[in-house]
Amino acid sequence: MSDRSLYRLAALAGLAGGVLTLVAVARRAGLIPENAFTHALAPPATAMLLLTLTALYLCQRRETGRLGLAGFVLNHLGLSGLFAIEFLTHAVLQYLDAAAREAVLTGPGRPYFLVVALIFMVGVLLFGVASWRAGVLPRGALALYVVGLCTAALRTSVPEWAYLGGLVAGSAGVLWLSVTLLRDASRPALVTA
Repeated sequence: MSDRSLYRLAALAGLAGGVLTLVAVARRAGLIPENAFTHALAPPATAMLLLTLTALYLCQRRETGRLGLAGFVLNHLGLSGLFAIEFLTHAVLQYLDAAAREAVLTGPGRPYFLVVALIFMVGVLLFGVASWRAGVLPRGALALYVVGLCTAALRTSVPEWAYLGGLVAGSAGVLWLSVTLLRDASRPALVTA
């Protein structure tokens, strides 16, 4: 597979992941039905963004330096942890009774969830700062990405409207970055970066 094809695939994954995240927001907000199908869409959204994040790092790795690498690694680890949480939430926990679900969320699962959220938030911040300094990606998209996803990472500490708003803003940033990646995939400078 050529670099150009990889960037296109990553951009398409980002578009799909961003849209699926917006579907999840609509489900949580009660705008679309909550059923097995709409629950099943949440974990793939996070998994798709792993490929997109990798391509976004690769297209600016020289310009972002060590800070960009640190941000990418932490952001990637955080997204991987969020995928595990999304899978657990939508494929396991929803089928448990309320008492069992509460026991997992407040017991042994709680420290894991908090560590994942912290790693993800620090990764998003570092990746965003490094990308902003590099000047390769659109800064408006980076601002949406960082502010939105950092707010979403604070899920247990902010009101539901702030969490959902963060997901919407973060998704808008991901969609914008994915469109940029798709549009720029044919540029020789991006492919050789």
